Amino acid sequence: MKIAISTDNGQVSAHFGRCPEFTVVTIENGTVVDQETVPNPGHQPGFLPKFLRQRGVQMIVAGGMGARAQMLFAEEQIETVVGVTGSVMEAVKGLQAGTLRSGTSLCSPGAGRGYGLNKTECDHPHHEEEK
Repeated sequence: MKIAISTDNGQVSAHFGRCPEFTVVTIENGTVVDQETVPNPGHQPGFLPKFLRQRGVQMIVAGGMGARAQMLFAEEQIETVVGVTGSVMEAVKGLQAGTLRSGTSLCSPGAGRGYGLNKTECDHPHHEEEK
């Protein structure tokens, strides 16, 4: 299975559409057989599901994603897993083990509307880093 993980500085990005890049991994029988970094070509409604589907992606993992975006991914037969936090490597390990589950999106509806990659503020709850 080919999976795209919204990535920002090695962490699962809270915003699938505004992440700087996607970490795309192929997992077969619990083993990562391929991994690549794909720069985000830009956030435009309906574009990223088609862009990722053309690359063979079957699942996207992100911190946050609106219901409309999830619907657009479903139209491309791409499963969405949202509410994921932590490092990309932790997410990959969860995918390998089959334990990574979808939760509640980290962003409220409309939080990313009209801002694209350059949005500097977000409406999702901020988590303080552990010291």
